[in-house]
Amino acid sequence: MILPIGDDNSERTTTPYVNYLIIALNLLVFVFLQGAGSNDRFTYAWATVPEEIVTGRDITTRDRVVVEPVTHERMEVRGLQPTPGSVYLTLLTSMFMHGGWAHILGNMLFLWIFGDNIEDRLGHARYLIFYLVCGVIASLAQVFMTVAFSGDAAGLLVPSLGASGAISGVLGGYILLFPRNQVRVILFRFLTTVPAYVALGLWFLFQFVSGIGLLGGDSQAGGGVAYAAHVGGFIAGLLLVKVFAIGRAAPAPQWRRY
Repeated sequence: MILPIGDDNSERTTTPYVNYLIIALNLLVFVFLQGAGSNDRFTYAWATVPEEIVTGRDITTRDRVVVEPVTHERMEVRGLQPTPGSVYLTLLTSMFMHGGWAHILGNMLFLWIFGDNIEDRLGHARYLIFYLVCGVIASLAQVFMTVAFSGDAAGLLVPSLGASGAISGVLGGYILLFPRNQVRVILFRFLTTVPAYVALGLWFLFQFVSGIGLLGGDSQAGGGVAYAAHVGGFIAGLLLVKVFAIGRAAPAPQWRRY
C-alpha cells in the first residue's frame, strides 16, 4: 500500500490554473449534476459503455432488482439511460464523473499532487489537451480490453467513469519528466519520502499486475476498478508527454550558496 500525499514543487514557476479548473469541474459535476452519487439517471446517461462505443448505437436498458448474495438485501439497479447527442461524447464526459466520495477524493488528491508540475512544464493550453487526450485513450483502452476479454455480452454494458485514466496519463508524464522528484508517501503505515520513479513505479506495477490478474479470472475480483484505463492512460502519458513538451525548456537548476 503506497499513498502519495505531497511532492517537491520547488522548481514550479507558474500557477496551475488549468489543474485547479479541472479539479473544480470534477467536484462540481459530482456534487451538482451527479447529486453526490444519487443521480443515477445522469450518471448512466453520460458514462462510457463499451457496447455503445463499439457499435455507435445509444443503448437503454430497464431498471432491475438484484439481491445482495450475503445480506440478501434487494436493491434496485438503474438501467442505462439515453445519451443526448453522440455516444462518443461519453469518452470525454465520463472522465469528469465519479462513483462516490472516496473515488473522487482519491483521484483529486493524485491530480493535486502531480498535475501542477506537468502543467508548469507543458504550459496551460498544452496541459489541458494532454490531459484530455490521455483520458480518451485510457477510456478506449478500457473499452478494448472489455471487448477482448469480457466473458459475456452483459460485460459490454457495464459503464465506466472517473478521472483516473486521464490522471494516470499525468502520472506517466510525471515519472518521465520528474523521475527524481521527492514524493512524500504513506508506505505500509509509515510516512517517508521516495523518488517519483519509486512511488509511481510501484503504483503502476500494482495496476498492471491487478489488470493482468483479471484477464483470466472473475471480473468482479477487481472491485469495479478499470485497471485497463489506468494502464492505458499511464502508457499514453509516457509516450506523449515529450511530444507535448517540445519547445518547452526545463527550468534552470537552482544553485544554493553554502
